[in-house]
Amino acid sequence: MELDITLAREFYRQMLLIRRFEEKCVELYSNQKIRGFLHLYIGEEAIATGVMQALGADDSVLSTYREHGHALARGIPAKRIMAEMYGKVEGCSRGRGGSMHLFDAETRFYGGSAIVGGGLPLAIGMALADKMMKRDRVTVAFFGDGAVAEGAFHESMNLAALWQLPVLFVCENNRYAMGTALELTESETNLANKAAAYKIVSRQVDGMDVVAVAEAAEEAIAEVRAAKRPLFLECLTYRFRAHSMFDAELYREKTEVAEWKQKDPLAVLKMRAETAGLWAQLNADELEEEVSAIVDEAVAFAENGTLESLSDLEKFVYSEEAAQ
Repeated sequence: MELDITLAREFYRQMLLIRRFEEKCVELYSNQKIRGFLHLYIGEEAIATGVMQALGADDSVLSTYREHGHALARGIPAKRIMAEMYGKVEGCSRGRGGSMHLFDAETRFYGGSAIVGGGLPLAIGMALADKMMKRDRVTVAFFGDGAVAEGAFHESMNLAALWQLPVLFVCENNRYAMGTALELTESETNLANKAAAYKIVSRQVDGMDVVAVAEAAEEAIAEVRAAKRPLFLECLTYRFRAHSMFDAELYREKTEVAEWKQKDPLAVLKMRAETAGLWAQLNADELEEEVSAIVDEAVAFAENGTLESLSDLEKFVYSEEAAQ
């Protein structure tokens, strides 16, 4: 992939928006504007940015509880995501889902799941429907390294291979399943090897380098679409923040976090842009201002949003339409 100024600006802008949006979420959570759980994506921005740019509008996305970056990169407006954080009706899930259950049918973003690996069986079902209906779609399922210990992971790998389903499995391996290091929970720490055991084409990529991820994703999605079969992409990454806002982060050394910050996706892209002679043209200060305005607008939109009325609290508990 040749990095031109248009691509460099878009990649940098997208990753910067995810970073600044989540930094604002930390501030708002500390001020109790956002309640419930909050799992941050900071450090992993290159994956969402690189994978989403390779998808078509008709493709489907399933995510995890660390999904703010996925949702922003898929194109859900920041103000609708922030309103969801606030629990307002204007949120993308009408304020009923919160941080872990973002949803937007318009962009074919089907969550957001609080259950580890919970999106994987859903991805299988959606891809099976596409295959049976002969639709030219790819389903992308994001999940973390902790999900590979779940039965849902193995059942999904088996069925995807057995039925030859058009699914791209994107494993965001940040080395810690909540607070437990990968080598303490997995006998095989090369997670691509686990998927390969199910006869699924499997690859690894540097998840801190947005260009490398974008190249790998473009190739993988084209292959899934053409061959009508699953593919597994393990993105080697690291989260700079704790697992959640309630995590004392006692399971890793600060020196390790500092070492990984040397591979910050924004810094890696900056180095690539400098090497290509594009950094000055990219105008990072202008992008900072643009992103700051988007985040400010999102907060104002959420602040002025509407809380669900008491009379509607039971609405949507059961479907209002009879099942067909």
